[in-house]
Amino acid sequence: MTIKKRIKYQEVAEENLNVWPSFTDLMANAFMIISLFLLLALFKSLFLKYTADETQLNLSTSEQQIILLQREIALLEREAKSKNETINRLKENSGNLSRLSSELQTLLERSNSRLNIVESEVERLKSAPPIVVIQDSGEYQFASGSATLPQELKNYISIDLVERIEQISRQRNLYVVEIIGHTDGQVNFNGASNLDRQLESVAQGKQPISSLTPGSNADLGLMRALEVVKQLQLAQQQGRLAGVQFRAYSAAQLQLPTGDFAGTNRDPDANRRRIEIRFSPLGKAETIR
Repeated sequence: MTIKKRIKYQEVAEENLNVWPSFTDLMANAFMIISLFLLLALFKSLFLKYTADETQLNLSTSEQQIILLQREIALLEREAKSKNETINRLKENSGNLSRLSSELQTLLERSNSRLNIVESEVERLKSAPPIVVIQDSGEYQFASGSATLPQELKNYISIDLVERIEQISRQRNLYVVEIIGHTDGQVNFNGASNLDRQLESVAQGKQPISSLTPGSNADLGLMRALEVVKQLQLAQQQGRLAGVQFRAYSAAQLQLPTGDFAGTNRDPDANRRRIEIRFSPLGKAETIR
């Protein structure tokens, strides 16, 4: 063997015995494989963490939604309770309202009935003729215990009162004039009256009013009313007061100017002494047996 061949053989043998490159390749491949596994493990860990976080996030969101829903449910329950209480109050108020409506209806019916009565009374008063009052005072005052007309009162009756009666009778188609004598409560008489015997004769004009002797205030009031009637009849004889009829009445001391009954009062009271002239239509007499 030549030296060259020996040297070449030796080099080949040495080269066959050199395993380092193979070891290096093996280690490199092993490192790459390990790195790949590590990378896969890292990716898996990251994926699991992301999945956990996402799940946790989803759970947190769900819990928040549940809490919000619970709050809304609680709010709705409170509103429903409030609505229910309101409905109950409305039902109670409805019952009260129904009762009040019934009471109001009854009150309205009573008010309407009372209103109709008042309206009827107002219409009656509007249509009723006025009452003429001659106050027994001043120039028109009768002498105490007497029915003789003072001259001033005669003049008033013959002029003013006749015209007033004619005016009212024309306006309201009235034909009856009632003359009512009122006195105060003084006791001026001893009861020796002759009206029962002579009143008709005086009313017919056969005797003067001075022929009568009153025995009470009732007699005196009638005598004064009759004297006013006789004065009006004189005007009628002169062509005035055509178709008018006269009635003489006495209220004695019984009635106040307000229409109320008078209390016991024996003192002179000019406000109670008066002649009232009232008007009424001529109606048909009705007999009650």
